Amino acid sequence: MTTERVTIDLAENGVAQVRFNRPDKMNALDPAQFEAIIETGNRLRSMKGLRAVVLAGEGRAFCAGLDVSSFTATHDGDRAPLTARTHDNANIFQEVAMTWRKCPVPVVAAIHGVCFGGGLQIASGADIRVVHPATRLAIMELKWGLVPDMGGYRLWRGLVRDDVLRELVYTNREFSGAEAQALGLATHVTEDPLGKANDIANEIASRNPEAIRGAKRLSEAMLEKSGDEILLAESQEQAAVMRTPNQVEAVMAGMQKRAPKFTDS
Repeated sequence: MTTERVTIDLAENGVAQVRFNRPDKMNALDPAQFEAIIETGNRLRSMKGLRAVVLAGEGRAFCAGLDVSSFTATHDGDRAPLTARTHDNANIFQEVAMTWRKCPVPVVAAIHGVCFGGGLQIASGADIRVVHPATRLAIMELKWGLVPDMGGYRLWRGLVRDDVLRELVYTNREFSGAEAQALGLATHVTEDPLGKANDIANEIASRNPEAIRGAKRLSEAMLEKSGDEILLAESQEQAAVMRTPNQVEAVMAGMQKRAPKFTDS
């Protein structure tokens, strides 16, 4: 499936390749790009056979952030107030980042070129981020007199140490992909982020799809729920994975296949 701004290509193993497709503008975010990303997220949620997503940008960059030239001081007149929850728990600006967390399967972002402002908040919505060491990143909003408001504060919780995040937000200093891992904003740093992202996604796609989806739900619950609620959620997800004799048999067969081999030597 293809739109003008975002493309989706679903492979036989259930890995969807999703690409931001505005390379002439370094995939910067204008109103059409916001709509295309949200439409893509909605499609992925109902896509049959989906097991993992690899998210990347065409051309020279992952996403350069907000395309300031496409917005005017009066453009908000036809749009709902920022405080209106127009997309479940989010507004349209937050949804472009939150949609990747709402995706039922893991999302692996391959990040190159530049990843500024809203682009970094979108990348933060992925489960896993693979970054080229020369990628340029920044939480850019305060440079323009704004606060980060595209889901970043929700998504950075648990990723970035509090004082480090404050410094990055307050100063909007630029940092490299090589530094991003130490800061907590990158999972892996490699010269081939797209290749590494595909390796990870293909590995995920080889696992029990119900268990993978349950594990993603638990990862989100871990950030939101109390300790007791998490314990119950674990039990509920495991019970769902093993609710029929056929499922139990399949799990046991997989455990036998992947069990480590021990010797007396």
